[in-house]
Amino acid sequence: MDSKQGITDKASIEITIDDAPISNKTKMVGIYDHFVSKILANLHAGYFRISLTLCAQVMLWKSLVNFTKNSNDLHLHPFLLMLPSTASTLLWSMALFVLISLSIIYALRCLYHFDKVKNEFLHHVGVNYLFAPWMSCLFLLQTSPILVVPTGSIYQLLSWWMLVVPIIMLDIKVYGHWFIKGKRFLVKVANPACQLSVIANLVAAKAAVFMGWYEIGLCFFSLSMAHYLVLFVTLYQRHPGSNGVSTKLRPVFFLFFATPSMASLAWSSIVGSYDIASKMLFFLSLFLFMSQVCRPTLFQKSMRKFSIAWWSFSFPLTILALASISYAKEVKDGVAKTLALSLSIISMMVSLSLMLFTTIKINKLFLATSKK
Repeated sequence: MDSKQGITDKASIEITIDDAPISNKTKMVGIYDHFVSKILANLHAGYFRISLTLCAQVMLWKSLVNFTKNSNDLHLHPFLLMLPSTASTLLWSMALFVLISLSIIYALRCLYHFDKVKNEFLHHVGVNYLFAPWMSCLFLLQTSPILVVPTGSIYQLLSWWMLVVPIIMLDIKVYGHWFIKGKRFLVKVANPACQLSVIANLVAAKAAVFMGWYEIGLCFFSLSMAHYLVLFVTLYQRHPGSNGVSTKLRPVFFLFFATPSMASLAWSSIVGSYDIASKMLFFLSLFLFMSQVCRPTLFQKSMRKFSIAWWSFSFPLTILALASISYAKEVKDGVAKTLALSLSIISMMVSLSLMLFTTIKINKLFLATSKK
């Protein structure tokens, strides 16, 4: 009896030892699956703010390359002259990776959570962020250090139209509702995020000029500015009963100065110089920027806890910095150059801080999921 009992105990011990690794592996797979499913359920189009900011940063660094080389009075160290060129290449690769990753995840969300994507498409705020991935692609197309395509080639034509057709379809959806349903509908759905639709058309206009199609660029510019005037007046009046944005989304107010900044860049590309109209749009964006910076209490509640909405700070700052660089190149004034460098540094620091906060947030989310 004792020998049989010893054999039984030994067998049970061996079974316990063999099962332990399998249990841990199964647990890790379960944690990973739960983490992925949670991402698919919660990742909305607003997360494309990240790729949009990174792609705009690539254009900023590329503009800094030309700005530092042409500014003889800056007296920069050769290392500082080489830094923007290297950083723009690295940023382009990282921005492309982030954009592809977010696009794959959002495509899976469309597959597994189509009802949530549909609700987002019908939402008066969420639909505007569907412009962001196409804007990101257009920025990457203009700043690519690897894919050099001859101007006017069939590949360039196809790539531009593949990115612009979704923007046109979204324009028909958004602007069509404004036009058909009238003033009461626009007053009800108008919010600062609607300016993303205007910025998307301006980005498309600038990209068209980059391809050499000035008439198409002028077409998109006129479309965007006509709707910008209507939207700006509507948002400025703050009609009672309108659906604005929640306190958490107040960083989106920075888009107020992003639109005229992008308009100044698009118009200067069309006319070939930073003329009076471009300067007027830049001055308007600078005034709107200062009017918001001087009122930090507007964003006080939204800054209590980190959220993806914080990325709304970075993209407008980057576009404003780009406009300031174009302005400084035109006027060749010391104050303008100082302003351009200051805004560029602020934009870079904000983007770097947001990348750090986002990484910490993702790590905390994964740790919280693993504990469950």
